Amino acid sequence: MFSGFPLFPEQASSFAADVDNLYFFLLAITAFFSTLIAGLVIYFAIRYRRRSEVELPEPITGSTKLETLWTVIPAIIVMVIFSWGAKVFLSLHRAPSDATPIYVVGKQWMWKLQHLEGQREINELHVPVGRSVKLIMSSEDVIHSFYIPAFRVKADVLPGRYTSIWFRAIKPGEYHLFCAEYCGTKHSGMIGKVVAMEPTAYETWLAGGPRDQSMTARGQSLFQNFSCNTCHRSDGQGRGPVLEGIFGKTIALQTGQKVIVDDNYLRESILAPASKVLAGYQPVMPAFQGLVNEEALAQLLAYIKSLAPQAATLPASTPMTPAPESERQKSKP
Repeated sequence: MFSGFPLFPEQASSFAADVDNLYFFLLAITAFFSTLIAGLVIYFAIRYRRRSEVELPEPITGSTKLETLWTVIPAIIVMVIFSWGAKVFLSLHRAPSDATPIYVVGKQWMWKLQHLEGQREINELHVPVGRSVKLIMSSEDVIHSFYIPAFRVKADVLPGRYTSIWFRAIKPGEYHLFCAEYCGTKHSGMIGKVVAMEPTAYETWLAGGPRDQSMTARGQSLFQNFSCNTCHRSDGQGRGPVLEGIFGKTIALQTGQKVIVDDNYLRESILAPASKVLAGYQPVMPAFQGLVNEEALAQLLAYIKSLAPQAATLPASTPMTPAPESERQKSKP
C-alpha cells in the first residue's frame, strides 16, 4: 500500500508493510477526528450563535450517555493502538536466533562494516535476500543514527556501548543508507547504500572478496597477542574465568548482582574490567581502554562468542564409584 507513491520509500523488508499499516492507521485516525472536531466546532458556532443582545443560552444539564460514549470510544482506540504498536515494536527489536551478525562502526563521517567472514565495507552493506541480518553497532566519536528508509529500520549508534537492529530484505536492489542524527559539519555526507542480493549472488560476492582472515580468526590473534589466554584458560586454572560457552549466560558478580553476558557486558569487561568483577575472582585484569579500537573490540567479541563450552568427560580408566560412607557423612550439612 502506497509503496509506489513517488515521495514514499519502497517496502523492501519483511516488516516494512507492518510499519506502514500502523502509520497509515494512525494517520487515518488523526485525520478523521481532526476533521470531525473541526466540523463540530464550526457547526456548533453557527447553530448556537447568539442572535440578539437579549438572547440568553439555555441551561445545560449534561448527558451520561454522551460522557460514556466519548470515554469508551477513545479508550478502545488507544488500546488498539497500544496493542498494535507493541506487536510491531517487539518484532522490530527481537532478532531471530539465526540472524547473521554484522558489526557496524559509525565514525565522522562514514560507516565501517565488518562481516564475520572477514569482508570489510565502507558506506556499503551487502546482504542476502530472505536471510535475517542483525547489525551490532557502536560509535567511535559522537552519536550517529543508522537509518535505512526502505527497510523501516533506524537506531541510534552510541559511543561506549552497543545497540542493534535487524531486518530481512525481501527484494534485490540498492537502497539508501543515512545517518539520521546530526553528527557534525559533514553530517549530510554520511550516506551510503545497502545492496540486497539473491543468496547465490551474495555467496559469489563473499567468495570474490579479499582473501583475509575471518573476524573470529582476527579476534583469536588479538586474544593471543594481548596474552589473554594466559589468564582465561580453558582448563579453569587461570586467574580469569573460563570463556568457553560464557556468552548468553547469567552470572553473579562480587556485589551479588546478576547480569547476562551479552555484547555490552563483554565490551565493558575488556575496556574497564574492574567495574563488574565475576564472583570468585579478583580485579587483576588490566584495562584495555585506549589500547583497542572499535573494530578490534568487535573481533574479540566475535572470537569469544565462537568459543563453545567444552564437554566434561572422564578418562576411560576412571571408575565411577560412589564416595566412601565417611566422606558422604562429612559432606552433609
